[in-house]
Amino acid sequence: MTDFVTSTVLLPAPLWQALALTVRLALVTTLVLAAIGLPLARWLNATRWSGAYLIESLVTLPIVLPPTVIGFYLLVAFSPDRPPGSWWLGVFGSPLAFSFTGLVMASVVYSLPFAVQPFQSALRSVPQELLDASRACGATPFRTFLRVHLPLAKHGIAAGMTLGFAHTLGEFGVVLMIGGSIPGRTRVASIALYDEVQALNYPQAHAFAAVLLGLSFALLLAISWLQRRRAS
Repeated sequence: MTDFVTSTVLLPAPLWQALALTVRLALVTTLVLAAIGLPLARWLNATRWSGAYLIESLVTLPIVLPPTVIGFYLLVAFSPDRPPGSWWLGVFGSPLAFSFTGLVMASVVYSLPFAVQPFQSALRSVPQELLDASRACGATPFRTFLRVHLPLAKHGIAAGMTLGFAHTLGEFGVVLMIGGSIPGRTRVASIALYDEVQALNYPQAHAFAAVLLGLSFALLLAISWLQRRRAS
């Protein structure tokens, strides 16, 4: 047991670098998911447009689609030979594929339903009477959303953000297709673990997997706690 704890703490620098990059990716992705997912969830809940089910189906598609399929189509889209990848290259001078920005975009697409669906549920849980009362007091729809709707749904929204963060930590197929394994740029924790196993370096793989397991379990505990707070 002591040897295992020591090997976990004394993981080589490249593995800690991969873990730090993964946490950074998850944080940025979660912020983007909140910025995009909350307005989208509100619109999906409120709209009466007959074609809204098409948008909702597209948002939900990553749940059932194999990650490698998503990664392949995103890799094609991010290619500098065709738009939107060629547009990005023309404006910023660097390709989207095999870059951290490309990883963020791919992670947002892949994790969007895991954030939007909890957001929708949290926003629906707020009684409509409270929102109507805010509007009756003269508040604009945006102010009502910002000052009443979001605070009352905060626990469900926090659970959705935590789930999006946790889902990003565990990505493999999408990040492998989009980013490959460039140390310090696109080599995230799941790829680093795969590389250690491929190299038959099982002691380090075991120790690194234990770190990821502990982190994932802590996030699941946080989600469960937030859901119980919301229910109560």
